[in-house]
Amino acid sequence: MENTKVLLVEDDANLGNLLKEYLEAKGYSTVLAVNGKQGYDFFSKDKFGICILDVMMPIKDGYTLAKEIRAIDTNIPIVFLTAKSMKEDAIEGFSVGADDYITKPFSMEELLLRIKAILRRTAGNASKNSDITSFTIGEYKFDYKHQILDLKGVQHKLTTKEAELLKLLCLHANEVLDRNFALKSIWQDDNYFNGRSMDVYIAKLRKYLKDDTNVELINVHGKGFKLLSGI
Repeated sequence: MENTKVLLVEDDANLGNLLKEYLEAKGYSTVLAVNGKQGYDFFSKDKFGICILDVMMPIKDGYTLAKEIRAIDTNIPIVFLTAKSMKEDAIEGFSVGADDYITKPFSMEELLLRIKAILRRTAGNASKNSDITSFTIGEYKFDYKHQILDLKGVQHKLTTKEAELLKLLCLHANEVLDRNFALKSIWQDDNYFNGRSMDVYIAKLRKYLKDDTNVELINVHGKGFKLLSGI
């Protein structure tokens, strides 16, 4: 995982330079941008393995930048750095595709551990569960390997987490997918913030599957979710 190229976008010059030096000392090539616009410019011209974005920045905030990055690369891991601690802010971060969310002040060791965990998870996802990659969901065709959801030739590209969650639902089609099992399988932790993140992804999948009335993704109160379809 070392040698991974990191895009760090942080408008606090002292913190930004400190993080850059620390990450490079740990083997991560790091490019530092001082605002969202510069961060987007760097990302659009280079190849990165992970993005670490401050939320409150001049010119362009971290949430906006994350959306623009996701439009270019749906799979790139994104970690938000923020002074905010409100649950609503974390939920907003996850809704735009964050993989993790760390509140200032934080220790550099904690940030490094989270980066390693995310990179380990995303690297593992590429190779695990490769036995079944194609699913039929009512009139939809789901290609897990290429993260494509197809309805009569109209294709929608899914993010990595959307694809992982949909595959898990497909593997448990017409039966209850336990909420904690899903969290630990995909997020590796069933804490509050990951739970809210999964709720956001469930809502997105429900929206993607709405065009076939025979397909339904329901909440099973106190237990988890059930994908009802003709799988």
